[in-house]
Amino acid sequence: MSILYSIAGYCRISVDEELDRDNTSIENQKSMIADFVKRKFPQCSLDFYEDRDRSGYTFEQREGYQELRKKMLMKEYDILIVKDFSRFSRRNSKGLVELEDLRDAGMRIISIGDSIDYPTYDDWTAIQFRFLINEMPVTDTSKKVKSVIKRRQEEGKWICAVPYGYIMTNHKTMQFEVDEPAAEVVREIFRLYNEGWGYKRIANHLTDQHIPTPRMAEKIRREQNGEECRLKVKHEWSIITVSEILQNDFYIGTLRQGKYKRKKINGSEHRQHETDHIVFEKNHTAIVNERIFAQAQEQLKHRSIAHYRGVRKFENVYSGYLFCGDCGSPLFSMSRSDLAPAYTCGTYHKRGTKGCTSHHTRADMLDELLKSYLRKVRENSAEMLEQLQASISKEKTETKSGQSIIETLEQQIENTRTEIKLLTRQQARDLMKYPQRAAILEEIYAEQIDDLTLRIEGLRNQLQMAADKHNTIIRVNRTAKTVLEVFDNILNKDSLTKSDIDFIIQKIVVYTDRVEIFLKPDIDRLLQGGIQMTQQEKAANFKQGTENSENTSQIARIRNSKGAILSVNVISDGDPLEIYTSADGEVIFRKYSALGEMSENAVQVAEIMQKLAGCPVLVFDRDHVVAVSGTQKKEFMERRISPELEDMMESRKGYHGKATESPRLRPVEGVARTALACLPILTAGDVTGAVAFLDPADRAAGAPTDLQCSLISAAAQFLGRQMEA
Repeated sequence: MSILYSIAGYCRISVDEELDRDNTSIENQKSMIADFVKRKFPQCSLDFYEDRDRSGYTFEQREGYQELRKKMLMKEYDILIVKDFSRFSRRNSKGLVELEDLRDAGMRIISIGDSIDYPTYDDWTAIQFRFLINEMPVTDTSKKVKSVIKRRQEEGKWICAVPYGYIMTNHKTMQFEVDEPAAEVVREIFRLYNEGWGYKRIANHLTDQHIPTPRMAEKIRREQNGEECRLKVKHEWSIITVSEILQNDFYIGTLRQGKYKRKKINGSEHRQHETDHIVFEKNHTAIVNERIFAQAQEQLKHRSIAHYRGVRKFENVYSGYLFCGDCGSPLFSMSRSDLAPAYTCGTYHKRGTKGCTSHHTRADMLDELLKSYLRKVRENSAEMLEQLQASISKEKTETKSGQSIIETLEQQIENTRTEIKLLTRQQARDLMKYPQRAAILEEIYAEQIDDLTLRIEGLRNQLQMAADKHNTIIRVNRTAKTVLEVFDNILNKDSLTKSDIDFIIQKIVVYTDRVEIFLKPDIDRLLQGGIQMTQQEKAANFKQGTENSENTSQIARIRNSKGAILSVNVISDGDPLEIYTSADGEVIFRKYSALGEMSENAVQVAEIMQKLAGCPVLVFDRDHVVAVSGTQKKEFMERRISPELEDMMESRKGYHGKATESPRLRPVEGVARTALACLPILTAGDVTGAVAFLDPADRAAGAPTDLQCSLISAAAQFLGRQMEA
């Protein structure tokens, strides 16, 4: 008497296009399984489960299999039958584990095409081999697809989709054009945001105007073209949609590739750092100009930290930037329609003269002061501005040249890899031909292969440098051009707007005898730097500190509301900015820290030192802490170096604490912990940073041991040489 089994047949295809392929479609798989059951298990029940358009690399995304799995683990079925194991899984590790789980649950698994009946006829080796073979096409295809996509990204050809405001005209050649009705909506979003509207108010306004959302517009367009569209749409604009539009530089003609990277097949995508993006400026028709886009980005940054509350009834553009120099209170806007826009001390407004004096300041006076300063700086920077304009005009030529260099280096890397493969094959032939010379041949070929490997490493470094230069030219020239346009626009205005202030002002402090205007660091540096540039590959560094006369300039003397004379100082207080000019006049601005770019190496060095020496280690660049080991990172990371450490670095002398010494060197500003020992890092004769051992927190400070002195010296020398390389 035959046993009546409860049988489940499972079928899967990866993509819908496989429907008509022989032996692959769901229908063909079902037919094969049904015939097999009819022959081998007559009169037994058979139920089918299927997954269409689902990858075999994972189980989690297969709804049909997940439903079947629950029933198999609950012993509702005795046998699972598949056409072959490629339909069950294309991932070696997970597929084998899943197979064992089903076996432990009492399931019998039959693969018709592989002639495997498990565990009835236990041939685990054959099963492992089949799974390994089935996984190879997936991994091989993944590598090929990634390679093709990367090459097309680097050529500026890969565009998987275009944002709202554009429309794809040819999906095969990836051709697209501006969708003018949607583009007008995008311009309206930027205009409203720059005028002070928030995300929610803009979204509600677009919804009230019955403007189709991006998904709705796409659905309408497809249906008008006679296409079936299953997109789920909403009639209401969302805050996220408005936010993403305002931050997308595609709207100024920039193609940004490689923004996301998938670490494993079918894994989640991770956003890449901006420096790893492949960027092409002026790649396509822009919808908004660069000045409007830059103003929106400044608004985005400012509102995230300024507790923005939207447009007020009597909006005064300096609100949030003016502070009383005597009591520290924000200046209060005098919002009256019969008075010129002006500000007074918040404490004075609340308590009168018992709290502070009025510090009355008019907005039109501030407008004129700022414009006069910008006019003065612009006039003094004529030579640099000419170089900037020339650099901007050469941008397309330079970026094309950079792409050509990148392609050449990639070809050289590929050629070197081919040489290594040929050498390896030749080595195998020679060893078979002359086995008695094996030791000599091994040595000769190993040396040649090592040389070629080092060549590949060097070419990769050149490739990275070429890509960095390519992206830096694009980023800096865009910044420079935007600054020039904004400054020209400001100088031609009768009064400044909120977006103008956001772009150039950090804060304004009003004292009884003077006014101090703090500019945003990069703006002032950018224009003032032209006076100090050279025509060589050299950088002009500017130090930090408001007390430094280089950073403070008196631009005017004015009278306040009571007739008293106030001096007006403009102060720039930011991180150092290096300005590079090449022999042919190319201008490059960037905040630079050679050690900061080597942060991974610095962290590794700090960790090794801490393990060997047994006390906390800090690594600094010229301004900040860049690596910490052996103590809480939150307490030290990104903090500025102390004036004492800065003086030690300038003197190029090391510091070694003594048991009886007091006070001891404090290397980090605002932190009480002292240094046990400290040495500057020298690179090509210049000071680029420092390494320090901290005194232990749990016992009295002492003198460094001989081991600690040797370690800190070796670390400083190692990091210096790494930066030279």
